[in-house]
Amino acid sequence: MKIGIIGLGWVGTSVAISVLHSGVARELLVCDARPGVAEGEAMDLAHGASFYPRADVRAADVEDLRDCDAVVIAAGKGGAPGQSRLALLADNAAIIAGLTRRLAGLRGLLIIVSNPVDVLTAVAVEAGDLPPARVLGTGTMLDTARLRQALGREIGVDARSVHAQVVGEHGDSEVVLWSSAQIGGVALARWPGWDAARAPAIATEVRRAAYEIIQRKGATNHAIGLVTAALLRWALRGEQRVLTVSRWHAHVDGLGGGVALSLPCVVGAGGASDAVLPDMDDAERAALARSAEVLRAARASVGPLR
Repeated sequence: MKIGIIGLGWVGTSVAISVLHSGVARELLVCDARPGVAEGEAMDLAHGASFYPRADVRAADVEDLRDCDAVVIAAGKGGAPGQSRLALLADNAAIIAGLTRRLAGLRGLLIIVSNPVDVLTAVAVEAGDLPPARVLGTGTMLDTARLRQALGREIGVDARSVHAQVVGEHGDSEVVLWSSAQIGGVALARWPGWDAARAPAIATEVRRAAYEIIQRKGATNHAIGLVTAALLRWALRGEQRVLTVSRWHAHVDGLGGGVALSLPCVVGAGGASDAVLPDMDDAERAALARSAEVLRAARASVGPLR
């Protein structure tokens, strides 16, 4: 597979090394607004060829990526300590719209990692010529992974045995679906040792995880690199995994339409299916509707794309 990465800051470089270790790319093209940085990263990554599955790495221009099987956009302004993802919107919407237009005719998938990822996924759909199914944001895949890790730690099981999801915005209005959470097929509510009183604290931990990391080290990068590489591997291999990716939805029952947000979708080589609306209790359904409104308002605040 040929994969392109645009933006080689903290996140883009972590995506690159994770993609190489995953073995999904036979050719990796890296691109940055600073050509020298792209060339240097390509050289540095290529020097590690003895330690990952065979792949050729080289620097490229944006227009060179149009024949890729997938292009990852990790470009844009990163969050400062205490800054919400939506605060990045004005600057990053213009960047993503411009890059998407330069990728006109892309034959593969477009993966948005830059924040605020949900609104930027909608921007990419509007600015580009790709069908919504082929424009995927990493969405709440990372939040879901954080939730599973926190729950696994709490009850003493491997995170991979935890089946629980975060939906809606990748951000402050995200929704943890406690009512459908399971451990190895057993409802979380019935799992020995689980204390439901811990749920609010864990939800807050998951929602604030990025803030806490940025406060300490300046950015979040390793986990999202792993998430993005896994998404690429599962999608391009056509595994038809059900993932909480962000995609633009024309209509979702109970949520209206014209919004990009994370819901379970079947993801394969052709992109993400229409959403599969999960079972939710009334409070979760109302919270998800509020999250959709937050994202619609955020998109409207940008106005017409430049």
